[in-house]
Amino acid sequence: MNKLKALLCIIAPVLLGLIFHIKIGDLPPVLKFLNPFTGFWQNAENTFVKKHKRVRIPGAKAPVDILFDEKMIPHIFAQNDHDLYLAQGYVTAMHRLWQMDFQTRFAAGRISEVVGDKAVEVDRYQRRMGMYYGAENSLKGMMADPKSREMILAYTEGINAYIKSLHPSRYPLEYKLLDFKPEQWTPLKCALLLKQMSAVLAMGSDEFYMTNILKKYGPEITADLFPDYPFRESPIIPEGTKWDFDPLKVPAVPENAMNPLAANVKTRQKQDGIGSNNWAISGSKTRSGYPILANDPHLDLTLPSIWYQIQLHAPGINAYGVSLPGAPGIVIGYNQDIAWGVTNVAADVLDFYQIRFKDSTHREYWHDGKWKATTRRIEKILFRGGDAESDTVIYTHHGPVVYFKKPSYSKTANVSEGAALRWIAHDRSNELMTFYKLNRGKNYNDYREALTYYTAPAQNFVFASKDNDIAITPNGKFPLKWKNQGKFILDGSDKRHDWQGWIPADQNPTVKNPSRGFVSSANQSSTDKTYPYYINWEFSATERGRRINARLAAMNKATPDSIISMQTDNYSLLAEKLLPAILPMIDQPDLNATQKEAYATLDSWNKTYASREIAASIFELWVKNLNTAIWEDDFTFDGLPMRYPSRDRTLEMILNEPNARWFDDTRTPKTETLNFLCNQTFKQTVDSLEKTYGAIGRSWQWGYIKNSHVPHLAKIPGMGSRLLFTGGSKSTINALGETNGPSWRMVVELGKNPKGYGIFPGGQSGNPGSKFYDNMIGTWAAGKLDELLFLNSPSDGKEHIIKYMKITR
Repeated sequence: MNKLKALLCIIAPVLLGLIFHIKIGDLPPVLKFLNPFTGFWQNAENTFVKKHKRVRIPGAKAPVDILFDEKMIPHIFAQNDHDLYLAQGYVTAMHRLWQMDFQTRFAAGRISEVVGDKAVEVDRYQRRMGMYYGAENSLKGMMADPKSREMILAYTEGINAYIKSLHPSRYPLEYKLLDFKPEQWTPLKCALLLKQMSAVLAMGSDEFYMTNILKKYGPEITADLFPDYPFRESPIIPEGTKWDFDPLKVPAVPENAMNPLAANVKTRQKQDGIGSNNWAISGSKTRSGYPILANDPHLDLTLPSIWYQIQLHAPGINAYGVSLPGAPGIVIGYNQDIAWGVTNVAADVLDFYQIRFKDSTHREYWHDGKWKATTRRIEKILFRGGDAESDTVIYTHHGPVVYFKKPSYSKTANVSEGAALRWIAHDRSNELMTFYKLNRGKNYNDYREALTYYTAPAQNFVFASKDNDIAITPNGKFPLKWKNQGKFILDGSDKRHDWQGWIPADQNPTVKNPSRGFVSSANQSSTDKTYPYYINWEFSATERGRRINARLAAMNKATPDSIISMQTDNYSLLAEKLLPAILPMIDQPDLNATQKEAYATLDSWNKTYASREIAASIFELWVKNLNTAIWEDDFTFDGLPMRYPSRDRTLEMILNEPNARWFDDTRTPKTETLNFLCNQTFKQTVDSLEKTYGAIGRSWQWGYIKNSHVPHLAKIPGMGSRLLFTGGSKSTINALGETNGPSWRMVVELGKNPKGYGIFPGGQSGNPGSKFYDNMIGTWAAGKLDELLFLNSPSDGKEHIIKYMKITR
């Protein structure tokens, strides 16, 4: 017995040690994670780190000085381009290595290598959508140009120098939680990051819904409820702008363009109102006499932050702004002479084609009157632990046939079985050169040259210079299409449905120094109806764009402060137009006490989505319920997924078509009216709020109902932000939702010495144990911007510098 006890005393600790050193389910190896020398304790930031640090990187050509300011923003001073991007790669990896690694693994379809086979459908989806394929093609474009080749290789070299210097005890916390380690960076990862941004901004796929609607209701009703241009619009290129070019001949519309094809698939529908803002105002309308440029791109917010602030200084360049961690250069920013920013165009550059295969082997498909051979791409997916699988993806000349039989993974709902994907993100491109040129740009001509290199995702590039030029260009590589080509599923057997070439880059819509004294974009229509080419049939809702243009038109003697204030404008043009039409329809005597109080709250509302507004909560939910009540019976059928008409079309019907047939609920024997639906949904809204949040009061305030917060990139609990009690909505300039909103707010006043202001919801560091992880969120939530430290030499602004680094060979 004693010998048995002794044996158990020996075996038990050994077994426990083994158990606690291996990953069990989603838990990290406990002993490794808790180890005081190598575990998570080492991720607590040491506030007594050396203020002066010397780093030796054998590939450096000359010494590089890096100054970190109070926000831990690096200001890099290099003597050549190679060392500039090498240093950028090093410091970005120092602060954001796990984020860079995770995002590119996700884009490449390699998450199974980290978490095992539970992520296999995620990886298959990424591969089948052609993300890896597109990144390979883009990399060919980047490596073909000597400048971008130098950028990407030096940036990669800098990242790998940091990874090589990293002891396991200093691995970012997420590596320890998920129990994996960094791998060597490659240029392909930079391309993958840019492809992922194209996927994020693709805006969903509505052609399946639209094809079902065409099949159900026919061309006339479809055109009426889903028009090709909004009823209320203030386009990006001012209405009436003359087109100074001879357009190419647009392909003729095939007679079978409106033949509905199979589309029994539910996709991720476009979201109304989620987008971005940018504008530039001429010196004629500012107090300083120089232009002011503003930008706030709206994306899904995360910690670590999407963007990384940085200043890049070398011969020929002194630029400040934000970069994407994992790609060299500055995407949005300014230099001594110019400023630039971007918003999403939402161009129709992603189409699905119904393919007719010869047989179940899928080796041939019918196109242009003959059978053509498909190609096969073998995607090898590795799993944690060493297992692997091969997934064969069929390609036609259009692109990949994403699925023949879809698995039960939510994102696969976005595609139709047997359909081939034609997507601009699959094409060879070199967006890096656009930002290389902009970072060094001095004037309008440099801006225009930079845009010629840009392919995707299509962006509205706003521009301002100290020469007092302002401009905006919806820019990208746009296919030459017949009108509405891609509004419905296309026929993959008919070559007339193929993309027929490209709109010439110099014929992309653009305007310079318009007479009104400003340019702007908010994801609305790129042009008026006179533009000779098709870019898309539907863009974001018009309210933000119209509100921006109205405010800028009225503005004089503008200052950075007035522009900063405008970025958080919470006034809703939708409420201004819609509420006076529907509130008088409410039968007040028929309301209970809470409903009457809600009515009075709406009646006295100032139409702003401020955080403390109760009326904003009531209106937002009421409009949502009313929209569902109007359209649900007509656009919800089992086996035939469809979408609702746009907010603009619904508003037009409420205002000017009060007797429209669509107000009747076809599922009931009686005939419903708009008046009936308004009363029914108003009561439903108030009752729902009361049931969920109690009596009208503080808990009904918009800031609580909206529940804005910034989650962790991998949704790891405890690593996101708290609730942010803020205003804004989809229909306001301050388009802040629950977890989507202004990812970077920037305002730049040009002049002899440019003045920049900026903020993003997070911090420079990706380490949750650092005070620089989320130190900017409070300022951002309050609608304030930090003054940006724009240095001309390493000896400038010493009072703002908290850390120095020197890179040597």
